Amino acid sequence: MATRGRGARTGTHLVGVPAPLIGLSTSSVYPEGCAAAFELAARLGYDGVEIMVWTDPLTREAGALRALAELHGIRILSIHAPTLLVTQRVWGNDPWVKIDRSIELAAEVGADTVVLHPPFRWQREYAAGFIDGVALREHDTGMRLAVENMYPWRGPRSREVEAYLPHWDPVPQPYDHVTLDLSHTATAGSDAVGMVHDLGPRLAHLHLADGVGSPRDEHLVPGRGTQPCGEVLELLVDSGFGGHVVVEVGTRRASAAQRELDLAESLAFARLHLAT
Repeated sequence: MATRGRGARTGTHLVGVPAPLIGLSTSSVYPEGCAAAFELAARLGYDGVEIMVWTDPLTREAGALRALAELHGIRILSIHAPTLLVTQRVWGNDPWVKIDRSIELAAEVGADTVVLHPPFRWQREYAAGFIDGVALREHDTGMRLAVENMYPWRGPRSREVEAYLPHWDPVPQPYDHVTLDLSHTATAGSDAVGMVHDLGPRLAHLHLADGVGSPRDEHLVPGRGTQPCGEVLELLVDSGFGGHVVVEVGTRRASAAQRELDLAESLAFARLHLAT
């Protein structure tokens, strides 16, 4: 059976190294719902989906998600915990409950990764135990919890506000698994390629998007901003990356036809650079 991906020569044998699976975040079809994301991902040829746990009740129901996956013949790769500002009331106000329920949901639908954001600065008690709490849950459940890079908030006159604890940059933190978001690197002014090198095998998940470095988190189609999206993808293949690449772009102002074109372009970009 042919293996999609690169070939690595070992001795006299050519060994196939599978390319990362490419998923579509359900947030990429907003304001359409979760069911539309499954249909579009399958039609365009994505390998799977990432479920952003949201106010859409389908994103919280394991049975409904399994049914959608079976209907469209597509995998659920990862669950994004509702740890965003806009999902503060989803699954209550206790952040550990949100994470625990995300882990349970991931296990029920066959996903191997839960993506989560670091605590907000005002969640001091949660933040104080965050690193140990993440490590304990990984140990006890076997689920990969990949903490996402964020960015400083910028106020009037470009004043930066450190909104996350222990920090928005996960590289210096002792997380075993990290999600790298290429829209967030643009907003933060981070060196995405340097982060890939610094994280090494701790890099477990990629949110593929782009940005031009404005204070607003942009989530552009890859190739339309300033981030080295193609170089990052090629580095992942060279490093033997074993995680998933998930397209997480903003299409809420697009027509249905333009949304489909944007998501098809994003998938083609990922396929091209992962095959290099």
